[in-house]
Amino acid sequence: MLKQRIITAIVMLVVLTLLLFSANEAIWMLAVVVMTALAAWEWAGLVPTLPRDRRQYAAITAVLAALCCWPAWDVGLLQVAKSGGGFTALWSIMLIGAVAFWCLISPLWFRVRWVVTARSEGALLGWLLLLPSAFSLGLLRTNDPWILIAMMAVIWIADIAAYFSGRAFGKHKLAPSISPGKTLEGAIGAVIAVTLYGIGLWQFNTTQQTMSLPVLLLGLLLITLLSIAGDLFESLMKRQRGVKDSSQLLPGHGGILDRIDSLTATLPVYGLWYLYQLST
Repeated sequence: MLKQRIITAIVMLVVLTLLLFSANEAIWMLAVVVMTALAAWEWAGLVPTLPRDRRQYAAITAVLAALCCWPAWDVGLLQVAKSGGGFTALWSIMLIGAVAFWCLISPLWFRVRWVVTARSEGALLGWLLLLPSAFSLGLLRTNDPWILIAMMAVIWIADIAAYFSGRAFGKHKLAPSISPGKTLEGAIGAVIAVTLYGIGLWQFNTTQQTMSLPVLLLGLLLITLLSIAGDLFESLMKRQRGVKDSSQLLPGHGGILDRIDSLTATLPVYGLWYLYQLST
């Protein structure tokens, strides 16, 4: 299993690198649309009211994802954002809605343990999770692939630090009824590691030209907490459905959602911040 997991991780890293730095915008957008459609197919398997419509839901989501991604490269997002066009307001509303869900609604969701029972609720919730992320992937990569890499690195660093600090020091369960393997010590380790990463970014890159160090660190703290929330939310959905993984599309890793759960909670924040940067 470990060998299979490592091989799959290497393949995913190579594919991501090629898409980020070698593929043109159209191929990148196509990859984002395909990934979003596959994630939607998995999401439909986690929502009890959607399984019989899994392929149909994935197809509809692919169309919506394409509509979300298209303006980020074909219309010329930089010019549109600077002009304050209607598209910019629409994108902002979509991103703000996603950020509001993760910051305000998801903590209550963990407490109440809502179960999605209506088909329309399941469909809309899936789109709220996936479409803002698809748009953000298009926005960030089209304008600067290195920004996307730097932002995704926050999630990777947080995951790795949480894993090792949790194994070394973990005694207090973070959410035992949702994800028994996660510990408070692991979360603290993730925050510390991301903080050190943020200091390095501010010190050795041009981040200090756009924000102060305290603001950067507060933003990274929010991102780290949201990444944990995204992971826990998918774990809750899987536990309610009674499955271990969202699918078996990625050998050794489970499904697409198992790999992007933290990104669905953090990418909208990145997208909203970067859209604001473009418009100022």
